This record gives sequence, C-alpha cells and structure tokens, in this order.
Amino acid sequence: MNRGFLGAAAPLGILLSSQAFAQSTTVVVSPEQRTAIKQYVVKEKIRPVTVREKLAVGVKVPADVELVAVPSAWGPSFSRYRYIYSDDRVMFVDPGTRAVVSVVD
Repeated sequence: MNRGFLGAAAPLGILLSSQAFAQSTTVVVSPEQRTAIKQYVVKEKIRPVTVREKLAVGVKVPADVELVAVPSAWGPSFSRYRYIYSDDRVMFVDPGTRAVVSVVD
C-alpha cells in the first residue's frame, strides 16, 4: 500500500471525525424557541441549581447535578436532551456524556 496515501488519509479521517463530533454536539435554538423556553422557566417557577463550575457548551455537568427531562412543549428536536437551570440560563445537556450542548440566556 502507498505510504503517501496513508499519511494523507489519517489527518483527513481525524478532521472528519472531529467535525462530525462537533456537529453532533451543537444544538441550535431559534429566537422563538428561546422565548418559549424562558417563559416556561418563569411561569413554572423552575428553581435554579447551584453549580460551582463555570458551565458552557462542551463542559460536563457534575454528576451530583440532577438533569431534568425537557418538556414536550419545547419541541421534539430537544427531546433527546435533558436540561438544567442555573445562573438564569437554561442549559441543554447530552444525558450520555453530561456535556452542555446549548445555553439559552
């Protein structure tokens, strides 16, 4: 087998797998959805949780923080995620990895 081909293929494979990972861990929330989510949190008087760590997209939520099921009213595109409410922000979390995938300010 041609070593030049293998040498070029390896970085390409890494690049493509990292792009697929990045795409699978990003959740897009429309302005209308953001408004509905924030209204829900206020209306339902969702109590915020306190987290010591600074949470942002890609950061794992500590194991002692309870992840809450996403209400169906937020839409089917979010049903596979869980959320937490902290610091006046709703954070969508991938329950398998506990990584934050989106933040709604």
